[in-house]
Amino acid sequence: MDRSDITLTPLAELLASMNPWWAGMDFETGKPRPAYLATIQRYLDTSEIIVLNGVRRAGKTTLLYQTIRHLITGRGVPPRNILFVKCDEEGVASPGQSVSAIVDTYRKEVSVQGTIYLVFDEIQTIKNWEQTVKSLYDRKQYRIIISGPSSYLLDSKVATLLSGRYLTVTVFPLNFVEYLSFHGLEPAGDPVVLASRKYEIITLLKRYLREGGFPGVTLHEDERTRQDQLRAYYDSIVYRDIVRVNEVRNQKALAAVLHYLFTNIASLYSYRKLKETFGIDISTLQDYIHFADMARILYEIQVFSYSLQTQARANKKIYCIDNGLRNAVSFRFSEDEGKLAENLVFIELLRSGSDLFYWKNNHEVDFVIKNPDTSLTAINVCYTDSVPEREYESLQEFSNIFSEKVGKRIILTRDKEGEENGILYIPLWKWLLSREER
Repeated sequence: MDRSDITLTPLAELLASMNPWWAGMDFETGKPRPAYLATIQRYLDTSEIIVLNGVRRAGKTTLLYQTIRHLITGRGVPPRNILFVKCDEEGVASPGQSVSAIVDTYRKEVSVQGTIYLVFDEIQTIKNWEQTVKSLYDRKQYRIIISGPSSYLLDSKVATLLSGRYLTVTVFPLNFVEYLSFHGLEPAGDPVVLASRKYEIITLLKRYLREGGFPGVTLHEDERTRQDQLRAYYDSIVYRDIVRVNEVRNQKALAAVLHYLFTNIASLYSYRKLKETFGIDISTLQDYIHFADMARILYEIQVFSYSLQTQARANKKIYCIDNGLRNAVSFRFSEDEGKLAENLVFIELLRSGSDLFYWKNNHEVDFVIKNPDTSLTAINVCYTDSVPEREYESLQEFSNIFSEKVGKRIILTRDKEGEENGILYIPLWKWLLSREER
């Protein structure tokens, strides 16, 4: 048959437009994020479903494109053996569309042999996708990679249905090393090189503290554009991943609570105080904070105690996913730099999977990490020109109470470095760079 007589169905045409590599065309893959790619490549050596989740706009779609390029150029996978579907596009997200219909169309229109890689971006927009993905997985002829916001992909029903069949990659906004790379600075581990570029690094850290690490925002030079984009991100996350998913009726109350918590990051709060402030019952407040946690924009941590009752009764502490997002949508104050530094440390510890708490007695310790060997690491963040005595005293008080359990005691500083009385003083910029090596 003459090629001019061959016509594709509308769905097949749409799939062809989403997969330019089928026709040997190049495609944009953005700036690489090596740590995430290394994890994905390791997971590709298994037969499990790979799930990319995390807050919206953190770079999941770009990582999918980078994975596809790796499959083609690094593993020799025939381009037509890779089906990429952007599930939130018109024509795919339409009512009545299904994952099985998409795969059937692909198999009918594109002749391939061997293992097929199915890559579904924003898969949650297709109804009943979970059952079909499980069925495709069970056939053993497909390798499956999916992405979506955490509020959907961590749903208990989904986790139960796919239990034991998937490996998760949680994608965060850029860490500091990635942020430097996006700005053309590749910090080497050589201390001499680091020292020579110290002031470049510190200058970029000041920007990073304010504007955060959402990849699509980082490269915009105009501050107003960055702010507008971050506000648009926030509105989209709140509506699509909180209001719509959880059918929140009192959107005004939700907005007020979120605004308060974003403004007061790195601060203690109680449900009782929030109830008095907003006139909202405690159960609803807990729901709102849980919804924000599922959307991966706010995180609540508890006091460190070996008593669960003490933990439950004590005040909580709140942090957010990104300093730039916080600054775009909250009230800001001149003393915020210290809170932004503490929030940045929280995000980095969260990224590494640390079991995190705070501690408070006569003094307060910003972070207590319960390590796998049951030892405790205590960290204070003091991003000021001088370190007040209370920062040392709080760590000393913590050590006196939990002496046999306490391992490292650290104060993260603006510039002070060294060790005094068993406490490590580490400049924040150096600590952030050292995290990449772990």
